[in-house]
Amino acid sequence: VQLQASGGGLVQAGGSLRLSCAVSGRTSSSYATGWFRQAPGKEREFVAAITWSRSWSASNTNYEDSVKGRFTISRDNAKNTVYLQMNSLKPEDTAVYYCAFSLSGLAAARSNAYRYWGHGTQVTVSS
Repeated sequence: VQLQASGGGLVQAGGSLRLSCAVSGRTSSSYATGWFRQAPGKEREFVAAITWSRSWSASNTNYEDSVKGRFTISRDNAKNTVYLQMNSLKPEDTAVYYCAFSLSGLAAARSNAYRYWGHGTQVTVSS
């Protein structure tokens, strides 16, 4: 499984960005894709995750508390792409954002639940 994240950039506080994570390679009948971020000098933290299963069309989502109501994770199955729409950005959202892939099918917040990781994309929010 390969992951390619894109969409980062520089934005002013209150602005918006949309990150994309293109997933390719051999997946499974159910899996999850998550977004994590890591700010300088801090540990990597969970941002959001979304599940997919061939058994049902609806997805489960999970969000870290500080991004609830501001960030929305979604997926386009036809494009094998997961998006993270980030609105009302704050300077504390500044970090390198990583997408990750889990074969468990659960929208887990633990980074060790995700086996595959993409290269990060930088998000910088100026005050």
